[in-house]
Amino acid sequence: MNPPDRRTFLMAAAAGAVAGAEIASAVASEPAAESSTSPANPMEKEPLKMKVLMPIGDATEVMDTLYPFFRLPEEGIEAEVAGPEARTYHGVMHEIPPERTTPWDITREQPAYHIKAALAFRDVDPGQYAGLFLSGGRAPEYLRYNPDLIRITRHFFDANKPVAVVCHGVEIVAAAGVLKGRTMTTVAKCAMDVTFSGGSYVDQPCVLDGNMVSCRTWHDYNTQFMKHFIRMIQERART
Repeated sequence: MNPPDRRTFLMAAAAGAVAGAEIASAVASEPAAESSTSPANPMEKEPLKMKVLMPIGDATEVMDTLYPFFRLPEEGIEAEVAGPEARTYHGVMHEIPPERTTPWDITREQPAYHIKAALAFRDVDPGQYAGLFLSGGRAPEYLRYNPDLIRITRHFFDANKPVAVVCHGVEIVAAAGVLKGRTMTTVAKCAMDVTFSGGSYVDQPCVLDGNMVSCRTWHDYNTQFMKHFIRMIQERART
């Protein structure tokens, strides 16, 4: 086979150059490929836009406290824990023991998990929070004497912000003087904290009264209690 003459070779080269230019032009006109950088981790947490304050102290009831502490962030609500000081506190568990050889008329207290408070009551600016969650245990018996906690609690009622109250948490709202004319529930042995403060006590699993939702103990968390509180927080965030 004879080799191509110069004219044939040049024509073929020109045709190849045109084809190459067309291919390059087509590639250049295509949308840019996505960056090879790995996409954001779908499990990465998004910043939480709402905050709820959770006051605690020694002998705070862990079931009262830890469930909302972990449940609220699932709805994009940060649960920030405060105490008389910024330190770790001793949680307790209350239950009536199952053995009946020597019956208990009230719950027995025993040690449980420890919970860390991120800041002290004196350093809390309640205006930075969308809601207040008051858990029970024996802690409220002495926390109610803290003037900064009383100041904080009154802010949420004055501003009509959502407040959740469980069990002995009633002792804090009672000490703050915000129960007059209000209806709520609590553990039966704390009913007088409500009535002596000018409120009405009802023995129901969950009571919603304006900006306040209450339940008797953590055993009532399977009611509308948490749903009411979360809904109120979310509605406030939209206003």
